[in-house]
Amino acid sequence: MRAVVYRQQSEPVRVEDVRLAPPGPGEVEVRIAAAGVCHSDLHVRHGDWDLPVPLVMGHEGSGVVTRTGAGVEDLEVGDHVVLSWVAPCGRCRNCLAGRPVRCSVAAGTVALGGTLNDGTTRLSDDAGPIHHYLGTSVFAERAVVPASGAIKVRRDAPLENVSIIGCAIATGVGAVRNTAQVPAGATVSVTGCGGVGLSVVQGARLAGAERIVAIDVRRDKLELARRFGATDTVLVEDGLDVVAATRAILPDGVDFAFDAIGRSAVTEQCIAMLAIGGSAVIVGIPPAGTRVSFEPQTLVDLDQRIIGSNYGGITPSEDIPWLVDEYLAGRLFVDEMISDRRPLEDAEDSLVRLGEGSALRQLLIPDMGPGAAQNHHRSEEER
Repeated sequence: MRAVVYRQQSEPVRVEDVRLAPPGPGEVEVRIAAAGVCHSDLHVRHGDWDLPVPLVMGHEGSGVVTRTGAGVEDLEVGDHVVLSWVAPCGRCRNCLAGRPVRCSVAAGTVALGGTLNDGTTRLSDDAGPIHHYLGTSVFAERAVVPASGAIKVRRDAPLENVSIIGCAIATGVGAVRNTAQVPAGATVSVTGCGGVGLSVVQGARLAGAERIVAIDVRRDKLELARRFGATDTVLVEDGLDVVAATRAILPDGVDFAFDAIGRSAVTEQCIAMLAIGGSAVIVGIPPAGTRVSFEPQTLVDLDQRIIGSNYGGITPSEDIPWLVDEYLAGRLFVDEMISDRRPLEDAEDSLVRLGEGSALRQLLIPDMGPGAAQNHHRSEEER
């Protein structure tokens, strides 16, 4: 099959011919309909994380089940699925305690080792094994994944569009709903209005937050944030004191400040803009080794918290179908987040555009031939 392979930081990612072994016990093969290009993929491209290489990129996708391995009972050929990059093993301490998003196998063997749950890979070429990325590797025509990471969804949902529900939307909405448990009437700030940040904005709207302050360097993303539910915006320009600008809107500070970027300066700003009893929620993933500074005494005196949110604290088998239902009911905006649909051969350029901030959520479509990119970016009037 064709797949986007990352080998080293000094080389662009390229589409290569890769062998994909059949699914093993408890696994399924999925024909990929679409794969979203996420900032986590950009971290891989920049070499920010210590991952085994070579690897097939991509972790946000959707598709159709084409084969099932031994012992798979809940899925069958033809099922439409959204892929979860946390595929719970069902046996570790956290899975047995009802916290599948904290699965120790997914966090260790899969994420760090570049394998599937059994510690082996289904990908290879003439030079030897190729690693999986987060147990998914969806920048490809097909993927073999653990069945617990292929979440069956309604067939009336647009299969390409719901691909981004598996990461960006689940992470953002889940951070509000599951991790922070934002109550109705709360005040919220969201720094970074990319795919995850806009999903945090949506989550806050769905939770009934009274004020939602969206913060970003791009005016067009702030305008979109308002459509998604933001009540106020802060345009970050040179020399702006972001904390002061936010407190000018909410003098008492915010109850929940979400860092949807993952930069030390942004995390520190989120902590500084908290109200008494407020929580800073770190959603964006920073490069390895990033450090932040804060005053513990202030957190104690003001009863504040700093919370990490991994994958929105979701239970994939429950939350992903619910998000699809919310989308089809018109309460969750998905289509508006998709800016481009491009062939696999455009993966490198898509990552460049993402890093420049000039794209929102780009989809890589495996069956779209080279040179057939379709730009679906729409003007505000068209939206």
